[in-house]
Amino acid sequence: MTHRLPLRVYYEDTDLAGIVYYANYLKFIERGRSEWVREMGVDQAAMKRDEGVVFAVRRVEADYHKPAHYDDQLEVTTLVETVTGARLVVRQTVERGDEVLFTALVTIVAIAETGAPARLPAAFRRNLH
Repeated sequence: MTHRLPLRVYYEDTDLAGIVYYANYLKFIERGRSEWVREMGVDQAAMKRDEGVVFAVRRVEADYHKPAHYDDQLEVTTLVETVTGARLVVRQTVERGDEVLFTALVTIVAIAETGAPARLPAAFRRNLH
């Protein structure tokens, strides 16, 4: 399952040189994951309310390949690498046309509201296949 999110670089995303500020790539991939989960039909607010489970990023391995600039049209791609009972690893890329600008391997875990580890909800795991 691959999800794609188009987005445009706005002035607020850039530094004085008009280049995307490095931390904003993390925001871009977060938006990609959020829209991916939403398109799967998962309501994260309801999941928290009804099951007491939320997602948290445990680890990000990121590589910056080329800079994005003001007004670029980008695409964030999200692809599932592995799934276990309580952990999900996704590969995400930010591209401009055929150019890969940024790649990340993101480990996401399920946690209870107390912060203790929890299992990924069964309905969520079913949506991954």
